[in-house]
Amino acid sequence: MPSLPVAARGYDHKAMGITARGARESVKRHFRELGIDTQSTDFTVVGIGDMSGDVFGNGMLLSPHIRLVAAFDHRHVFIDPSPDPAASFTERDRLFKLPRSSWADYDTKLISEGGGVWSRSEKSVPLSPQAQEVLGISDAQLTPAELVSAILKAPVDLLYNGGIGTYVKAATESHADVGDRANDAVRIDGAQLRCKVVAEGGNLGFTQRGRIEAALAGVRLNTDAIDNSAGVDTSDHEVNIKILLGLAVADGELTEKQRNALLPQMTDDVAALVLRDNYFQTQALSIGARLAAAARRTGALHALPEKQGQLNRTIEFLPTEDEIADRKARGLGLASPEQAVLLAYSSKSG
Repeated sequence: MPSLPVAARGYDHKAMGITARGARESVKRHFRELGIDTQSTDFTVVGIGDMSGDVFGNGMLLSPHIRLVAAFDHRHVFIDPSPDPAASFTERDRLFKLPRSSWADYDTKLISEGGGVWSRSEKSVPLSPQAQEVLGISDAQLTPAELVSAILKAPVDLLYNGGIGTYVKAATESHADVGDRANDAVRIDGAQLRCKVVAEGGNLGFTQRGRIEAALAGVRLNTDAIDNSAGVDTSDHEVNIKILLGLAVADGELTEKQRNALLPQMTDDVAALVLRDNYFQTQALSIGARLAAAARRTGALHALPEKQGQLNRTIEFLPTEDEIADRKARGLGLASPEQAVLLAYSSKSG
């Protein structure tokens, strides 16, 4: 069998689980600041995605203490009101390894009382008292679209987005503003979230205004550009490594075969460098939020790039001076999603 071209050889992001591992750095910091260690303490999760997906599948296997009480993708809705952490972890691992798996493949004998799996093509879904309790609702039945909205609004520890689509907007935005008609029927507003923490493993799961609305309402979240940056960061490292090794091959210091053998040997080192970046990104946001507790000071943070013509507050949904003054009066500064925007501009200008 002929060898693959050099450009085709690279790092398998799904095998590395790198995007989900990067998102976990955000999750761990959010919970650490709440006094919770997600690697030793059980925590409740609702999710967007299924176990066959890279980001969702890997993400739901990063802690044995995940209690996944509900999830959905475009095909099914899954509810497990009181999951056994160990048994459900093992079953999720089985589904992750099962090609093209869906929630319909989940062993229903392992689902706790009152739970189940339903197709999103059903006319309505009956909801047990246990399901109602875990979702924080009183409806005995809902349409699949209404149930998806209820899952997004569930009072859990973590909302983990590992899917495709925009599910959260701001109250000031219309569904037409979002531009994702497929999810108009299920989308909610940021202020309606009742989770403690959000992880955006998928792209564009929230509008920026939706993130800001959620953050100002007390939800801990960053942006997708922060949470799922590990995949892009890995690709950047790969490109740089290939350039350097290409020079060595061109100079005759390495053969192509040696080069191809060397690349995978650096997988763990690349992952460590990428996750280090994720760790320090979230640390910078955390420290920045504390240093900029006074709203006037947060205003100064974006004055410099704005004066240099690099930043447009309106385009980036950053607050006006009047809004900053109002936040100061309420004891608020910039929300974490806003800080994340400034972090991106500081790296550009730095």
